Amino acid sequence: MAAILLHFVYFILRTLAFNHPPVTSVFEIFSVLAFSVAVAYAVIERQSGAKETGYFILNISFFFQLGSSLFIRDLVEVPQILRSNWFGLHVASALIGYAAITISAVYGLLYLMLYHEIKANRFGVIYKKLPNLETLEKMNFIAITLAFLFLTLAILAGFVWLPQAFASFSYADPKLLGTIVIWSLYGIGILAKKRGILRGRSVMIISICAFAIALFSMTIINMFFSGFHRFS
Repeated sequence: MAAILLHFVYFILRTLAFNHPPVTSVFEIFSVLAFSVAVAYAVIERQSGAKETGYFILNISFFFQLGSSLFIRDLVEVPQILRSNWFGLHVASALIGYAAITISAVYGLLYLMLYHEIKANRFGVIYKKLPNLETLEKMNFIAITLAFLFLTLAILAGFVWLPQAFASFSYADPKLLGTIVIWSLYGIGILAKKRGILRGRSVMIISICAFAIALFSMTIINMFFSGFHRFS
């Protein structure tokens, strides 16, 4: 929690020093991703009461921040479009949402590994190190809920910022549509889980598939098909 607090203060100071949100370069975004993963995990740990998975999750945060710390550069001159606070809120919310998506996929993989180990009557390191299946499912669901909430905030902030940033734009942008599809999948998943339609392995497999779609959206669609998202 101390590291999260210091990281947050660092973002505030960096924003004040350079007069733009710290999301204007790849390595600034790496730092925000490290922060996002840590925040999402802190919420999940507090809500679930399980601390056994911290090693798996916080390693992700550590390596993102390591890359940022080694290669980040101070950008004083950035396009005016990137100085908007709505832009900062949009990107930060989206990154926290994608961090939660990543964590939900990790819990999905851990759940499936533990499930198959128990089914095969093997009680090795994985069985001893991980919480039980019920706890992993609960942690996965918290991650899914966080992803849905922060993607909702990112979409709303994006809709406010978009008309201000671009004179001509299209809501049919592939990246925007991809994000809405991912958001819809998680919303449907939460509703199905609440109603008992989906549970256990089915939820974990959906989490992993949704992560694959999100990864495709953040890489292939963003680089080759998106219009106004490509600059970032």
